[in-house]
Amino acid sequence: MTQPLALVSYERLLPGTQLVNRLQDLGYRVLTSPGGSALALVAHQEKPMIVLIDLVANHAKATQAIADLRHSAATNHLPIIAYSDDKNPTLTAAAREAGATLVVSEVAILTHLEQFLERALELD
Repeated sequence: MTQPLALVSYERLLPGTQLVNRLQDLGYRVLTSPGGSALALVAHQEKPMIVLIDLVANHAKATQAIADLRHSAATNHLPIIAYSDDKNPTLTAAAREAGATLVVSEVAILTHLEQFLERALELD
């Protein structure tokens, strides 16, 4: 059986590598990618099941990457989980406006990753 692919974009090592390790523990193949326009290109080429994006490191680039994924016919169906710290509610609002499926706190993502994945992958 083929493992599902998760595409992860992060710049901060600690939460990013922890997230990658946790996804691998849950049986995902993980591909990391820079943010911005490169993320949409990688998503188009690699066809992941889900995309996870760190909003904190460079929030303008991250929200643009979410918008790019949503505006491309090849990637607009992908569930996107964006995560950030709880200190900046404008990041949450910007990610939702750009089209993120879920926006969660960085503290909660590792603890509740399996539930967030299930929720993001639910069919409408």
